[in-house]
Amino acid sequence: MIQWPARRKIQLLALAHLAERFDPAREYSEREVNEILQAAHTFDDWALLRRALFDFGFLDRESDGSRYRRRERTRSD
Repeated sequence: MIQWPARRKIQLLALAHLAERFDPAREYSEREVNEILQAAHTFDDWALLRRALFDFGFLDRESDGSRYRRRERTRSD
């Protein structure tokens, strides 16, 4: 990804694609999430992507932000 899309619909598609990089059967540290996201884009804002993945329900996280895991999504999500 070379830039963050302006349109919400395209953002959701991009986030769904990024979420596929995470194995739902394991947990990730914040550092691991950042590394995965850094490899997936060129606009150097992995924090924006990490927050968006959580805010839009693609990733769950511990309340302190220490551990992340991919949320299994249903067709209604």
